Amino acid sequence: MPLTDLAARAGSAVKAFAEASHDFLIQPTLRLGVTGLARSGKTVFTTALIHHLVETHALPAFAPAQEGRLRRARLVPQPDDDVPRFPFEEHFATLTEARRWPRSTDRISQFRLEIDYERAGGWRTGPATLMLDVVDYPGEWLLDLALIETGYTAWSRATINGTRRPGRAPVAAAWLDALKGFDPNGPLDEVAAERASDAFKAYLAGLRAGPESVATTPPGRFLMPGDLAGSPALTFAPLDGLTETIAPDSLAGLMERRFEAYKAKVVTPFFRDHFQRVDRQIVLVDVLSAVDAGPTALAELEEALDAVLLSLNIGRNTVLSRLFAPRADRVLFAATKADHLHQTSHDRLDALLRLLVSRAMRRTEAAGARVGTVALASVRATRETTVHDGGETLRAVAGTPEAGEMVGDEVFDGNAEAAIFPGELPARAEAVLEGAVEPGSLRFPRFRPPLVRPDGFGRPGHLPQIRLDRAMQFLIGDKLA
Repeated sequence: MPLTDLAARAGSAVKAFAEASHDFLIQPTLRLGVTGLARSGKTVFTTALIHHLVETHALPAFAPAQEGRLRRARLVPQPDDDVPRFPFEEHFATLTEARRWPRSTDRISQFRLEIDYERAGGWRTGPATLMLDVVDYPGEWLLDLALIETGYTAWSRATINGTRRPGRAPVAAAWLDALKGFDPNGPLDEVAAERASDAFKAYLAGLRAGPESVATTPPGRFLMPGDLAGSPALTFAPLDGLTETIAPDSLAGLMERRFEAYKAKVVTPFFRDHFQRVDRQIVLVDVLSAVDAGPTALAELEEALDAVLLSLNIGRNTVLSRLFAPRADRVLFAATKADHLHQTSHDRLDALLRLLVSRAMRRTEAAGARVGTVALASVRATRETTVHDGGETLRAVAGTPEAGEMVGDEVFDGNAEAAIFPGELPARAEAVLEGAVEPGSLRFPRFRPPLVRPDGFGRPGHLPQIRLDRAMQFLIGDKLA
């Protein structure tokens, strides 16, 4: 291992030891990672989590709240001054005042909650405090961790081979055609590098916009560049026809240097400074979009979730691991947007998610970590009802579809409420993977957030949810016992 890698890992261990020593011996602290692939509802989950802890609304499945042991939770200054603060107030106002969904997560952010509670009893009694640090980041960044152990040539070949997957040919055609115009052994050319990078990014954007939007091809920052937009570290691309030896002064040599710079300047710091310090992790998944896109998209989702779990530093913590190399000892996979289905299909949605992550769950549990699944809606936008179709009564959901949403020939204006039969998931989860649900047959319009009014004292109204309290119990309930 290079000395620079040893030094970096040593520095990470020292930092982890210092933080864990303080947390373990002085102030109990839990660091929760919130992530998920595109459009999975990360921002909404994080906003709802803060809201329910601060306002202490009724949460039947969250033991500290149900038992009346939560005394107070409040936002306090976060521990990392170099990480943007999660803009809770802005997102909550967007949900409740504008009745719009907050903007998607495109960068890392953080907040700290100071939670005062009463211990559950036993040999420990009396008041206590837990610091809950939540780190919210795009799931696409997780998949970048696999690049750390990958070389430029291997990555190029794997990415080009990935275009041969079923359904990708139409999306990849323009990029593959552009690749033919770049000679990896040609002279170093900045303009050519930019053109190759732009063509590759257009391919990645096409994947995101298509039926495989639930999955991803790294690098994750290419479509979420933030303050790195236009930098050389984000201006590279795979090349075809690479030889085993790459000349430093060639186009391939330039691409290889920038690929290594991306790993060194972007991926490794994320792993070192944030990711390896996570104690608990929730991975949010838009399973319904994949179901509606068909078996190919579901297969892509399964592969992406497996890659996410492989990236996690998972296992049972001991005193030594807690001090020197903390691991995530609980991971929860959550199928979001459960409110788009009638409750009779919620268990089927959970079963499908469990099937998708079953292979990864067995591996994770073997490492000593707990893995759970849940079908939830962090903010419930619908209520359940029935509709009549001829002589048949169908279980449906009712809400306010966003302006421009369509169901059949009907276009909604964003104000009128509608009752919609979304369809049903098969009782046997395996049947979905076998194609039992015809692509495009389900009806999942995008609903506006619910109307929430302040209570009689002017306090924020209650954001309705489905099984968010169950997720909270799995992730932090034992730390508040």
